[in-house]
Parts: sequence; C-alpha cells; structure tokens
Amino acid sequence: MNARAFDDDRFGAFRAVPRTGVIYVMTEAARHGYTGGDPEWTNLGQGQPETGDLKGAPARIEQIPIGVDDMEYAPVPGIIELRQAVAEHYNRIYRRGMKSQYTYENVCISSGGRAALTRAAAALGEINLGHFLPDYTAYEELLSIFRAFSPIPILLDPVRGYDFSLRELEREVLGRGLSALLLSNPTNPTGKLVAGDELAGWVSIARRLDCALLLDEFYSHYIWNEAAFGDGPPMVSAAQYVEDVDRDPVIIFDGLTKNWRYPGWRVAWTVGPKSVIANLASAGSFLDGGGSRPLQRAAIPLLEDDHVLAETRALRRTFRGKRDMMIRRLTRMGVHIDRESEGTFYVWGDVRDLPAGLDSGMKLFRKALEHRVICVPGEFFDVNPGRRRADRPSRFRHHVRFSFGPGRDTLERGLDRLAALIDGA
Repeated sequence: MNARAFDDDRFGAFRAVPRTGVIYVMTEAARHGYTGGDPEWTNLGQGQPETGDLKGAPARIEQIPIGVDDMEYAPVPGIIELRQAVAEHYNRIYRRGMKSQYTYENVCISSGGRAALTRAAAALGEINLGHFLPDYTAYEELLSIFRAFSPIPILLDPVRGYDFSLRELEREVLGRGLSALLLSNPTNPTGKLVAGDELAGWVSIARRLDCALLLDEFYSHYIWNEAAFGDGPPMVSAAQYVEDVDRDPVIIFDGLTKNWRYPGWRVAWTVGPKSVIANLASAGSFLDGGGSRPLQRAAIPLLEDDHVLAETRALRRTFRGKRDMMIRRLTRMGVHIDRESEGTFYVWGDVRDLPAGLDSGMKLFRKALEHRVICVPGEFFDVNPGRRRADRPSRFRHHVRFSFGPGRDTLERGLDRLAALIDGA
C-alpha cells in the first residue's frame, strides 16, 4: 500500500489527495485505538509543543473578550492593529537602529502557517523554486498543486550533518536558475540551524542574485545552539540581516503556533516587501478569505517585548531539558543521530542499527503503535512534489522524527516503552 494515498473508495471527479506525514501517522494511530488526549498513549510524532503552564512563562490566555465589531469579517490581510504590532515586534527585536523599518504594509495575517505558505505558493510566477531534502512534509503537496512554478529538489547529505555552504547555495541558484528558495529554519525535521554570519550570507546572496528566500521561521525561538545569538536576541530571524525591507527578496513566515505555544489559535503572519504582501492578500481573497478577527485582536498583547522574552526564556529552559534527555536516551537505545538538534523540538534519528523488524522508520512506527507510542517515519520528509522522482525506496527510509513536544512525564513514559520494545526485539 502507498502510505501516502487514500483508499480507492472515492468519486471519479476527485483525485486522491495524499495525507501529510503527520496526518497519515495519526490516522494509523487511530486505527490502533488512539484518541486525542488519551493518557495511555505518547505522541512522539506531534508537531505542536505542550501548551500548558511553564515555569517562568506568562500566564496562559484562557478567555478572550469579543466586541460587537469583532463579529465582522476581518480584512483578508488582517486587522491593521495586529499587522502593525507584528511589524513593530520585528523592528524592536531584530532591526533596532536600522534605517529601513517594517510597517503594517509589510505584514499579512493568515489563519495558520499552511494558509500563509499556500498564499505564497499561489502568488509565485513561472519560476524554478528550490527546496531541500529532507524538509517539512506538508511542502510536498503544497509544491504539487500549483503548476506555475517548477519545484527543484536539493539533497542534503546526512554524512555532512546536512551542511550546505554559501558557495553551494550560490552554485545552486545560478546553475539551476532558481528564482526562489523555500526552507524551514531551523529545519523540520533535522533541527539544522542557519544563523549569524551564515544566515547573513544567505540574505546577501538572495539580494545579489534576486532569488527570493521563503523562510519558514515557526521554530525560531526553539534554539539550542546559544552561540548563534551572539550579542543579539535569544531567537533567530533573517529579518535581522535585511537591508531594505521593501527591496530585499526575503519573505518570513511565523505565528503563534509554535513560538508562542498557541497552535489552536491559527494566527500566523508573513513579513516581506510591500509588493509581495499585496500579492499575498490578493491570493488570500480567493483562497481562504482571511482569519479570525477576535483571535487577531487577542494576539496583539502577546507581541509585547516582556511577554515574548519571558515566554522564550521559559520554553527554552523547559524544552532544552527535554531535548537533552531524549538525545541521551535514544542514543543509548542504538538510534544514531546525524546531527544533534540545534533548533525545533525534534530529534532526527537513524534506526538502521536497531534489531531486525525495527530497522526502518516505517517498521519502527508500526511496532511502536502496538506499544501505544507514535513517531513519524523519515520517508515522509523526502519531499517529492507530484511524485516526479523515480519510485525507488526513500533515502530517508531508515530515519524517524521523534518529537519532544509532549510534557516531560509523557515523554519519559514513551521513551520507556520504546526502550522496552527495542530491548525485547
């Protein structure tokens, strides 16, 4: 069975729409008895962080007021108050003292990160768009559905820890005629981070070669390589290296989902040149119609510096401990880690040295379900838009993405079960 396809029971007018990796995984888990919030299960596949109270973090918002005006539709690009708050957040945190500053016209609000990325994909012209392997599973169908641009894969080597030099970047842009690059930073699933002088170099190449950088920065506060900060803020964004906010081809995607730990709010934003933002708003007018006005209003105070910095410090302290524990325990189990996670809340592990029957991502995934543990096979991150590459075994079939998004007690219980599964094999 093709793990990505629906069953054949469908109407002739509709094509089979593949499930993203996480959706497929959760569907299979449900067939084994999993239901959301079931304390008997550990979801090491989850793409969201724990959302409850953290020591030192601002109190969680549990109720929001809704005024009469906020019962109306929100403007497609978002309410101006939130757009301006996002612009000021980037200016204060990343662009202090710089002449070129973001305004609300550089910001577009959307109902979640996928909606933001879909607007961008819909607005691209007939270009070559580079994307990296491995990367976020949802990119695959996103890059398949819009036919104006041609997705060009760029394979990163596990042996090199997924490094990609500035010289290689320039060679790919020029040699393949790339007009845009799509990537997550830090990368989902490997946790590889581009920061500091290296990130400045990426922005410089994009500016010089007129190659748009489409940067998914949804994990940009989950940074474990503290040397990346230098004298700057305790998070990472390409906004820090943009010279002219309206001329540099840098488009940034972020939102409340991961960095603020409010995934259910579905409030995301795109930051970039005014002309690009205007195009994204036009795309949103026929794709999704805009987001929730009450939740946009409620998001504004969350962008105040005191709130952002306190939340970031708390999540980094909590998640760093979980990261270190997961790396330590997976390594003891025999999972090889090509590169320790520098960002995100994932560990990308190679399981080929585990006992027979557990030595591929899909095998381990299926056996782990029998022990009420969920993980995501690495093949789902081998982004292959339109299934254009030959139907051969995935280069990442021996990898698994393990999430340390769950709370620590749940995480430890799941790792105990994985260890018992491996020891008993």
